[in-house]
Amino acid sequence: MPILKIHIDFDRHPKATAAIRGALEPLRATLCRELAVDISACQISIINVFGLDDQPQVNTEMFLLPRPERTRERITEVCTLIQKTMSETTGLHVAVRSNMLDPQTYVAVK
Repeated sequence: MPILKIHIDFDRHPKATAAIRGALEPLRATLCRELAVDISACQISIINVFGLDDQPQVNTEMFLLPRPERTRERITEVCTLIQKTMSETTGLHVAVRSNMLDPQTYVAVK
């Protein structure tokens, strides 16, 4: 169940925003493959932000429910793959962060 939030300053990088939109489906397919989840479990969104010039131009946050195979090393590999894909897609500096959700408190109503 990956939730991926992509934060980008639309005003400063309109071409990168268009490139990211075009990469959403391949990015989702990558997440589903790498994390062994069904497409219906994957949520990706682009969020309009206004940031400072000295911060990464693209900030990506991934939230996951824990599984035994989702080790720190494995999630680092997935984050590195996302960073590479997003950097190649946009030509911008990309930061990727990941956080495990607490399955005892996480609630999703769809």
